[in-house]
Amino acid sequence: MHIHILGICGTFMGGLALIARSAGHKVTGCDTGVYPPMSTQLEEQGIELTEGFSADQINLNPDLYIIGNVVTRGNPLMEAILEKNLPYVSGPQWLGDHVLRQQHVLAVAGTHGKTTTSSMLTWILEYAGLQPNFLIGGIASDLGISARFNPNHKYFVIEADEYDTAFFDKRSKFVHYHTRTAILNNLEYDHADIFPDLKAIETQFHHLVRTIPQSGTVITPTQDEALERVIARGIWSKQDHFGSNANWQCGQRDAAGQSFEVIHQGKVVGKVNWKHTGTHNINNALAAIAAAKDIGVEPAKAIEALSKFQGIRRRMELRGVVNNISVYDDFAHHPTAIATTLDGLRKRVGSARIIGVLEPRSNTMKLGTMAARLPEALAQADLVFCYGETQGKHALGWKPEEVFGTQADKVKTFHDIELLKQALVEIAQTGDHIIIMSNGSFGGLHDKLLKAL
Repeated sequence: MHIHILGICGTFMGGLALIARSAGHKVTGCDTGVYPPMSTQLEEQGIELTEGFSADQINLNPDLYIIGNVVTRGNPLMEAILEKNLPYVSGPQWLGDHVLRQQHVLAVAGTHGKTTTSSMLTWILEYAGLQPNFLIGGIASDLGISARFNPNHKYFVIEADEYDTAFFDKRSKFVHYHTRTAILNNLEYDHADIFPDLKAIETQFHHLVRTIPQSGTVITPTQDEALERVIARGIWSKQDHFGSNANWQCGQRDAAGQSFEVIHQGKVVGKVNWKHTGTHNINNALAAIAAAKDIGVEPAKAIEALSKFQGIRRRMELRGVVNNISVYDDFAHHPTAIATTLDGLRKRVGSARIIGVLEPRSNTMKLGTMAARLPEALAQADLVFCYGETQGKHALGWKPEEVFGTQADKVKTFHDIELLKQALVEIAQTGDHIIIMSNGSFGGLHDKLLKAL
């Protein structure tokens, strides 16, 4: 079958393309404004890309169009598909119907840490020799690719997103996944462009819980009120917990979180020693260990694997060091993620100066729904450079100058990336740690800054 994917360079759809090809299909796709690492990965895998959504792509005559949720009515190619009544389906539904139904699916859901936890879990299963299939919204250094599929292998780890499925299917993606082992990492308000409030997201999470069989397992943290409300609405599966006073918890640890004991059922079962930092990553690790145990991987093997875990691109990824100035790339864009990321870095570097560079680019951040939380979220940074576009689809609906008005000595706002880069170069000193936070490409600022330094 020839499949043509609209929106192929999104992290989910790009991974789906690799899986479809591994399942024996011919795969092509189209998108606009593409950037690494996904565009690079697709090119390396020999998947043909078309720039833009021109209606003449129907002349490729594919058997099926898979529609990404970036596609809306008015999209020229989508309009041609509808006009000619050509066959189309959403990515999550195609994946659920044609791939996941035959697999033991381990799904990782939550507001924060989905990509990291999915990668940890996949690496544990890989290290244990289970050769898992997977689809992750990022590229882990240990795995080298964001998706893999072999129908002869039974376990499939998937990053389970609560965002809506497509313009014609407003259910969350994860309801399509036939989940058997679920990690619900945490739950906060996000995606203000599609959810009116936290209660609406809780409903979608409960829809996921409703789809898990009695023999399946739902793994949740302690002390997460939103998830407690989700579970209180009904659960029909086994449960496991991680966190304070739970079945899985952290014992003795160092301040940065680079070494910590894993406690299972009140007993220390091993110690993780790794390069990663922060309480959030410890919790991600505990959840991954619990999910691996659910399918038979002993904690000692999981702990051994995590001690070798190299991490995810764009998750506190050190992009380079020039004159002892370290430049990091991080995906953090929600205030909670920004705060935990900076806290982990602070505990690792001590009193060294941290310069936070933020591009509020997600739909939620552009709307300004959480803008008021940003000053507190950035408290651990010594200096903050905030960038906001003023025109186009990424323009902010609020003014950083007003949000950070009382912190003018600490926070500088910019509307031009080149000027921001020049200001960073002028202010950077030996020993600084510059962390660039965005869920987009940020105009290639990372490489431009390293070159300028």
